[in-house]
Amino acid sequence: MIRMLSTPPQSLPFDPFRDNIFKVKTTRLPTFAFLLPGTFMSGTDLNFHIGDKVVYPNHGVGVIEQISSRSIGATIEKFYLLNIKASSLKVMVPCNNVGSVGIRRVVRNGEVQKILDSLSITEDLSTADWKDRFKENSDRMRTGSLFEVAGVLKSLIALHQAKPLSFREKKMLERARYLLVSELAMSRNCEETKIEELLAMALAKCKLRFPEASEFQA
Repeated sequence: MIRMLSTPPQSLPFDPFRDNIFKVKTTRLPTFAFLLPGTFMSGTDLNFHIGDKVVYPNHGVGVIEQISSRSIGATIEKFYLLNIKASSLKVMVPCNNVGSVGIRRVVRNGEVQKILDSLSITEDLSTADWKDRFKENSDRMRTGSLFEVAGVLKSLIALHQAKPLSFREKKMLERARYLLVSELAMSRNCEETKIEELLAMALAKCKLRFPEASEFQA
């Protein structure tokens, strides 16, 4: 028996495809999420192979485990099978739709330094109303761009040092921290603690403190 749920897994918050992901669960098959076309576009190479490291926007890094074909009604379509690192969720993405879904390759090592440099530059603190600020940051997170995620992280850290964050913004900061650390660690093929040290040094240049993961634990 197959059950299809209209809400995303609880382990993956801030879902940009909240109405378009279905969790399919059976007693014989592993759990999959079928991703339908979204609103994100990418100009990068989207021809993936088994073993490639990719990023699913706002959920983090994953690995292409399999390329297979499945029947969708009368049509046979090829799918990439991703294993999302954060939750071990199996995600099946139609090969023809990876651009609209927003899946991309992990940033290259050369881009890591550019992200670190951007975090070390002092910027003015946003004075927008928290609701407008939260919407803007949510939109930035949904782009799937690690530069945007880094920008959200930096702005929320600066705000947090000036005044307490709302619960939703604190969760967003936690999410941005995870996305940034996990992807940079995969890009450089190193431990996440090493990336945390690099981020802390970059932010310290503009007098910001990189938060510990334990600060977000209940």
